Amino acid sequence: MKRTEIKVALQSEDFAQEMNVKGWVRTKRSSKNVAFIALNDGSTIHNLQLVVDLDQIPEEALSLMHTGAAISAIGLLVPSAGSGQRVELSVRSIELLGEANPDEYPLQPKKHSLEFLREKAHLRFRTNTFGAVSRIRHAMIFAIHKFFNDRGFYNVHAPIITASDAEGAGEMFQVTTLKLDQIPLNEEMEIDYKQDFFGKHTNLTVSGQLEAELAALALSKVYTFGPTFRAENSNTSRHLAEFWMIEPEVAFYDIHDDMDLAEDMLKYLIRYALDHCADDLAFLSKRLEEEEKNKKAEEKSMELISKLNFVLEHPFERITYTSAIEILKNSNHNKKGKFAYPIEDWGADLQSEHERYLVEKHFKKPVILTDYPKKIKAFYMKQNEDGMTVRAMDVLFPGIGEIIGGSQREEVYDKLLQRMHEMNIPVESMWWYLETRKFGSVPHAGFGLGFERLMLFVTGMGNIRDVIPFPRTPLNCEF
Repeated sequence: MKRTEIKVALQSEDFAQEMNVKGWVRTKRSSKNVAFIALNDGSTIHNLQLVVDLDQIPEEALSLMHTGAAISAIGLLVPSAGSGQRVELSVRSIELLGEANPDEYPLQPKKHSLEFLREKAHLRFRTNTFGAVSRIRHAMIFAIHKFFNDRGFYNVHAPIITASDAEGAGEMFQVTTLKLDQIPLNEEMEIDYKQDFFGKHTNLTVSGQLEAELAALALSKVYTFGPTFRAENSNTSRHLAEFWMIEPEVAFYDIHDDMDLAEDMLKYLIRYALDHCADDLAFLSKRLEEEEKNKKAEEKSMELISKLNFVLEHPFERITYTSAIEILKNSNHNKKGKFAYPIEDWGADLQSEHERYLVEKHFKKPVILTDYPKKIKAFYMKQNEDGMTVRAMDVLFPGIGEIIGGSQREEVYDKLLQRMHEMNIPVESMWWYLETRKFGSVPHAGFGLGFERLMLFVTGMGNIRDVIPFPRTPLNCEF
């Protein structure tokens, strides 16, 4: 008999025909004449209750069907007599597909810490929390592709192995086939990369932006969505060594077009989550409320569904970096020393606490900051006529701070070359990027959205390691 997904079964009104469901046991309990099994197959956060008449199916047949075991059951869907579910399955036959020894299976029907579950990442998909996060993650991936596809964008696969450093960060993972115990040296006693696989020093990419720019200057509207890597030795709740980035690039766009695209995309994604992930979001909202019940009122997060609607209900406030500095500098928060990093002068690199203050305390809506000092931004950003600022834009969200960073790109060859020299960007290896400014250069703009940062916001999870299936962090590459 063809299997019916539990999500479909729970919504079904078909009480006349037999149904076959398969999944993993969440709980099992027995009374004198009947056994109840909560079954989940990952298609929904909700379990289907199986009702087993022990006069028809002996309890011995259920003896190995412990929490975590995989089973198949055939029976009639009937209206539920109990509370908490609309329907249940009256079982006529049941089969054990895969055992789960209760003495060894680590996910017993009780609350487990997120830290413990990270050590069991191969099994944590089976928990309600990570089942919900995984389904929302899929929905967001699909929605991102749909958003861009419906607007005529082309998806471009940027290379994962690269010889360039898009950000000038220097914290990159090296790619080599050289034997580390027999590293060849040249006449200058430096590593001879000519003997390496690619004949040059190569790394895992930190961004697909530069390659996306090349495509945009022919296809007009493109986006990349791929893995990126940072070898930053950081163990915070906001950092991963491997993460996913969405990076649109659009020819003939200026910074205002860029801001419009970013706001439209974020609102589209959040609307999609609310429309298609309601059950999972409701569960995660209750989970967050439970997690924070002992916090002081001022320390608690905004309720998850309200926070998502907060973004939809307000047009994003757009202000310059200079205006933001004045607001922060003159704020009571700054004057009373409540910022860990006090704002003193123009040119300060804003921290998450400053960004959140602007969003949550001052404007009470999402904020887009523009026109940052060029000394704290990347070499490829369009320089303003004042000689001090660039046409950068960052989107700031409640609870998280910066969620998108972007800019209008510098399209003038001489200005870009000068900026590369100023920031010690290797011009020789970036010849291909510079050439696009020689052959039909046009104004263009784009931005980067860290997918896991979006996931943190949409799910309300507090640690970025809990919104990616297998987190890669310093000293952690287990799975």
